[in-house]
Amino acid sequence: MPERKQKLIRKSYSDFPLDEVVERDEPNLYREIFPYSEVCKVPFDGVLLPPSPPDEIWLTDTTFRDGQQARAPYTPDQIVTLFKFLHRLGGQKGMIRQTEFFLYSDKDKEAVRRCQELGYRFPEITAWIRAVKEDFKLVKAMGLRETGILTSVSDYHIYLKLGKKRREAFRDYMEVVEAALEEGVVPRCHFEDVTRADIYGFVVPFARALVEAGEEAKIPVKIRLCDTMGYGVPHAGAALPRSVPRLVRAMIDDAGVASECLEWHGHNDFHKVLVNGSTAWLYGCSAVNGTLLGFGERTGNPPIEGMVIEYMELTGTDGGMDATAITDIRNYFERELDFQIPAWMPFVGADFNTTKAGIHIDGLVKNEEIYNIFDTDKILNRPMAIAVTDKSGMAGVAHWINTHFALTGEKKIDKRHPGVAKVFRSVMRSYETGRSTGMSNEEMERKVRNYMPQLFVSDYDKLKKRVRDGVTHIIQRIVEEPDIRSMDGESMERVMREAAEEHPFIQFIYATDMEGKKITKNITQIEDKAKYADYEVFDNYADRFWFQEPIHTGKISVTDIYASKVTGRLTLTVSAPVYNEEDEMAGVLAIDIKFEELARHEDEEED
Repeated sequence: MPERKQKLIRKSYSDFPLDEVVERDEPNLYREIFPYSEVCKVPFDGVLLPPSPPDEIWLTDTTFRDGQQARAPYTPDQIVTLFKFLHRLGGQKGMIRQTEFFLYSDKDKEAVRRCQELGYRFPEITAWIRAVKEDFKLVKAMGLRETGILTSVSDYHIYLKLGKKRREAFRDYMEVVEAALEEGVVPRCHFEDVTRADIYGFVVPFARALVEAGEEAKIPVKIRLCDTMGYGVPHAGAALPRSVPRLVRAMIDDAGVASECLEWHGHNDFHKVLVNGSTAWLYGCSAVNGTLLGFGERTGNPPIEGMVIEYMELTGTDGGMDATAITDIRNYFERELDFQIPAWMPFVGADFNTTKAGIHIDGLVKNEEIYNIFDTDKILNRPMAIAVTDKSGMAGVAHWINTHFALTGEKKIDKRHPGVAKVFRSVMRSYETGRSTGMSNEEMERKVRNYMPQLFVSDYDKLKKRVRDGVTHIIQRIVEEPDIRSMDGESMERVMREAAEEHPFIQFIYATDMEGKKITKNITQIEDKAKYADYEVFDNYADRFWFQEPIHTGKISVTDIYASKVTGRLTLTVSAPVYNEEDEMAGVLAIDIKFEELARHEDEEED
């Protein structure tokens, strides 16, 4: 961000094309196209436009903004992991150029800071705010170079939601945009519900004003065309406002928006989300905005993994992207985030490159191109899979297990594994009783779960992981408190008491110096106070695992679950090194956690 603010020579609003905004007393809801009591109509006017792709096309991401509106929020740890995947998938050339974040909660801000600390050039971290000046303070506080601004453009939003008229909305939007420009921040205006808007009565004049404001400030203003309800269509000859080709060309040819400042953001309400994104590219829009696995409000956004493959089809090159990251992302969602991806989902589903033709493993090797869309092993690190039959043999069963569970390297299962033989015998028993069709994935999973349970993560293991992640997040925040870093006993105890009050699942919280001597009084829940009466300041814990591990590794340590000798409850201890103001390790902070109470809390949070 520039050190000094960019001082604008403010124009009056009459200098902008405000007079071109067609004011109306009543909203234009295009009832002939959107009757509501019927399925919406596609208007055609016979105008055919030739494709006119820009010199460069790329992707942007909204996994951590729109994507989080369709699922439980990601934790900061999960966001950092997914951000790393996006960086790897987009490659060093930054084909995934940007990603946007919410800034409203402490978790949002922590995730932004941790992703900033990675130092990646791509994807660039940007923000999203409402069109109010107060929100803009959040962008400045995080030191971001660009922010999205919600600027709804349809009369549905302007009249019915905001309770305004067009020129009033125009003025309000321009005030926030100019505030961004004066701070040297690139505004990205989200033209919400553009496929139900009056394109020449509001959208084009507003876009022209943004272009002029950007030229005056010498800072480009970006425009994101948001097909909020998925009404956009790619059809030749379709009319505005639903035509994606006509929308894109209106912005470029009539509003003067540069291709590189134009972005498409679609939704999948009518199953057109990917083809509409591709169409936007073909008619001049440089950027298409999507999310991992297509997560997004209601029916979702363009899936990033699908747009990556679409880019390769349109350009004939991978642009330096690492498409094998798609499979690792898929595995992370299924194994770590416990999300069951639909088996039929292209590129990431369990069945997307599975043939149900009943061929055995040798036939697959000889004739893979007959059944596979491309070399999925090379491009996605996903070997082609088969439906297991009585002809598959133990090699086929092992192949199914390895591909279905994406097992590679040392984790890969050999056909001589005793569990494979048991699964195979179970399969053969089905065919001995007259079966003729291939085994479904669900049937195979049940068999593998029965004979090879070690390949599955139990519900208890998932619960333990959630609990461990939760306590790790808590202690990370506590050890960064200035009063904890002071290593002054009384100051530390104030923070500890606040933590115990905030988190009733904390059983006991305490700190030691570098010699293992306890330097704080007993901080517990009131009902446990008497049980810890014998614990004194200066007790020595140098021989305890929870003390030694942070001292030796400099990292947070979490013990296994154990029965507390003091309270009898199932407990785990989380501990972390404490660094003083000079960033020297000065001691260890430890927290005993009531496992069952925290587990209930985690389940409530998930609900």
